[in-house]
Amino acid sequence: MTEELEQAGQAEQATQAEEAVQAEPAVEQADPQAQPLPVRNENFRWYILHAYSGFERKVRESIQSRIEAFGLKDRVGRVMIPTEQVTEIVNGKKRTTERVFLPGYVLVEMELDNNLWHVLKDTPKVTGFLGTGDKPVALSEEEVSGILFRSESAKDKPRLKIKFEKNEQVRITDGPFANFNGVVDEINEDRETLKVMVTIFGRSTPVEMEFGKVEKIE
Repeated sequence: MTEELEQAGQAEQATQAEEAVQAEPAVEQADPQAQPLPVRNENFRWYILHAYSGFERKVRESIQSRIEAFGLKDRVGRVMIPTEQVTEIVNGKKRTTERVFLPGYVLVEMELDNNLWHVLKDTPKVTGFLGTGDKPVALSEEEVSGILFRSESAKDKPRLKIKFEKNEQVRITDGPFANFNGVVDEINEDRETLKVMVTIFGRSTPVEMEFGKVEKIE
């Protein structure tokens, strides 16, 4: 009888221990990949640095290296080059590349002071700040938004890097009129379309085509 009571007591203790474990709140594991969002400096303003045309990316790399070397990371935000996606037609095939649409300009978001001014102005391939003399001019919110919006929207709809002229001979490469030759009558740069006059059953007929569905006849 005593042994049975001991076994019953042990079973009850085990049950209570199990219930206590289940009642403990689960500890949420931290995601090792999660990074805290940087605190935005309210004194940041956008400025433009003039750089040698064609060296914009090199200048951006040099700026980022110098900022780190001089311990100025807390005074500088984003360093951007205004670019857009451009689609070229090469041998009848589309190829998308990134093009600088403001050559010689590098945008820097920062809290500018005299020390930072000297560090950036002395960056190789930099000729100076946008502004008068030694007084850089900060961009307005409207100017910054216009540049950044163009860069972002260009990623969604690349522009075609191809020029057509009125009365130019072209060949249609896609659609129901593929392989027809025609003459360019109208050009719509914004919509990236052409009105091509094509001869169908002996009559000249206007056909609207996208830039990418037409190629020049060499």
